[in-house]
Amino acid sequence: MKKPFLLIMMLALMGLALAAPISGIDKAQAMTLEEAIAQTPTGTDPGQIDPTAEPGFLGIPGAPQPNLVYGFLWAIWVGWIFSTVGAFGGIMAGVGHITIFGLADYAKSFGKGSPMNTLVTDSIRVSNQWLVGMSGLISSTNYYRMGRLVAPLGMCLAIGGVGGSWLIPALTAGKVSLRDYIGYFGLIVLLLGIMLIRETMPSGMAKKKKAKEAAAAFEKQVKAGGATNDGVKVLEGSWTVMLIALALVVASALWANLASGMKVVAYALAVAGWIATFFAGTIRFTFYGVEFSFKAFIPMLGGIFIAALASFLGIGGGFLFVPFLTSVAGLPMFLVAGTSALVVLVGMIVSIFSYMVGKGVLVYWGFIGAELVGIFVGSMIGPRTSKYIPDIWLKRLFVLLAFYVGIRYTTKGFLGYSILPPF
Repeated sequence: MKKPFLLIMMLALMGLALAAPISGIDKAQAMTLEEAIAQTPTGTDPGQIDPTAEPGFLGIPGAPQPNLVYGFLWAIWVGWIFSTVGAFGGIMAGVGHITIFGLADYAKSFGKGSPMNTLVTDSIRVSNQWLVGMSGLISSTNYYRMGRLVAPLGMCLAIGGVGGSWLIPALTAGKVSLRDYIGYFGLIVLLLGIMLIRETMPSGMAKKKKAKEAAAAFEKQVKAGGATNDGVKVLEGSWTVMLIALALVVASALWANLASGMKVVAYALAVAGWIATFFAGTIRFTFYGVEFSFKAFIPMLGGIFIAALASFLGIGGGFLFVPFLTSVAGLPMFLVAGTSALVVLVGMIVSIFSYMVGKGVLVYWGFIGAELVGIFVGSMIGPRTSKYIPDIWLKRLFVLLAFYVGIRYTTKGFLGYSILPPF
């Protein structure tokens, strides 16, 4: 599995270096920080900018000044939770940026439709994605080395996800208010938490016999102190077709960025990649002696929907990939985190460049740099500690976080206040 995984990473890095899709929208249309400040009333009241105040977030006078040490420490938690359950990295990054560091209230103080509200909101989106993308890179590499990453499944999800992750930013950047962003963000997470409760019940667990058997075998090996790095073994599946399909969708993103016209070619390449997945056939693999199989096109279709929604919300999408991988693919949680991390990585690379290069969205590099160091630390720890947490408790941890985050942001977005701390 080594060569295919390296090819996947190479395609992802191609996207990192080149994929800045703009989908026919000129970057010149993006408002600069100076223009946003010029269009904002001056003064010392909320919703105004005091030119004499000390620069804060993004260099905006009077903006909040996030503490670098707190950012580093919070990012360790973000990296750990994402690399442990394969989800909630972007959500927890959002909790930090939106709530702990006060960026949401600051953005909303300018009012809906304000250029400054738009600029800060889009910056929060991309900042979340930088943290999740880094965690995805570190996590997927670690899990691959441990034999706990299903590369073919991750590829198929990524093939579907690339189109959604570069198309949606072109349609929504600067057009979604922060309040709407928070409300829908919370509602979707809450619904997913409710759905996954069933899988933690005896009746739900009984329907996942293969996942339960594989998890038990892995846990037994861990308790015995034996080697646990020879888990996933791919038995069947066309690597050639999957790599071609992935290359086509990456090429679609490159075309959307590099070509000044004929954008229909970008869409054609993406669709061609999606269609090619139907010819990849059935993927079969084993994990500690238990065999799993799936049709390649099923996760591809799921990836289209998941990446589009995740990009719209400005998060990594792990909280959507995890239910898909457990409920649809039937995997044990020990395989979910690494596979989810690989898919999220590909999607984040394309989405970040869609916003930053295609839309000119800004990030606060001094603060993000400190957070990325914390992400690295947390993402190195997570894969090494998760093997000691029973499969059922990993899932329960996911459900617990889903309820907390879902309730908090649903009420914050639609009621205007949170019923859970921090208020």
